[in-house]
Amino acid sequence: MTRFVGCIDIHNNQVKQIVGGTLKELEEERSSLKTNFVSEKPSSYYAQLYKQNGVTGTHVIKLGPNNDEAAMEALKAAPRFLQVGGGINDTNCEKWLKYADKVIVTSWLFDKDGHFLIERLQKLANLCGKEHLVVDLSCRKTKSSSWIVAMNKWQTLTNLELNSKTFEELSKYTNEFLIHAADVEGLCNGIDEQLVSQLYQWTSQLDSKIKIVYAGGAKSIDDLQLVDKLSHGKVDLTYGSALDIFGGKLVKFQDCCKWNATH
Repeated sequence: MTRFVGCIDIHNNQVKQIVGGTLKELEEERSSLKTNFVSEKPSSYYAQLYKQNGVTGTHVIKLGPNNDEAAMEALKAAPRFLQVGGGINDTNCEKWLKYADKVIVTSWLFDKDGHFLIERLQKLANLCGKEHLVVDLSCRKTKSSSWIVAMNKWQTLTNLELNSKTFEELSKYTNEFLIHAADVEGLCNGIDEQLVSQLYQWTSQLDSKIKIVYAGGAKSIDDLQLVDKLSHGKVDLTYGSALDIFGGKLVKFQDCCKWNATH
């Protein structure tokens, strides 16, 4: 059964909701960043809110550098309840796991040209344990209708394509995947239904304990039912900009919590 999963996105040490495809690496390009919401509340407020409502699997994402303080504040407010991602590598993963339930890794699994390095994933799995490691396979759709993993704030396409073989190979080292649909992230124009359906097709043969979490474009409480139908209950759904706790007017946080309680 599809469940609601939460997120706490941190940019410049503030909780924000942004349009995913507008994140940039270089300082001079950051004027193009589109922000949907900037919170006046600290990250710890959201951490406690998710914990009090039992929203397991909630992820704290550091969007760029200089976000460690706010991320750690959230983790310490709900010890070993949240996941954390953004800049995770072999030198810092164990530090974050003192307070996080899991660490999320993306860009460090690739070289600067976007070539996937399986040995890095193997190293992290050995350091953290596969049960404490989430692989972020956030992606963009190409003209050839394939989905390619994107890194560096989703600006750089890698050489890793989403398909059954990819999930089968990587599931040897992790029991959870997070997939942001970067093209629709933060737009509140609806989920990528085709991608959600494909996620089921690609992962249906994997061990039932392996979690798949989709994020991007959710705009209605009915999207939980839609994802449940499209993925046969295999894929969980993250809401961001649409939620009332992030200034959205489309989805009530408590309605999402009720879904989890009744399904």
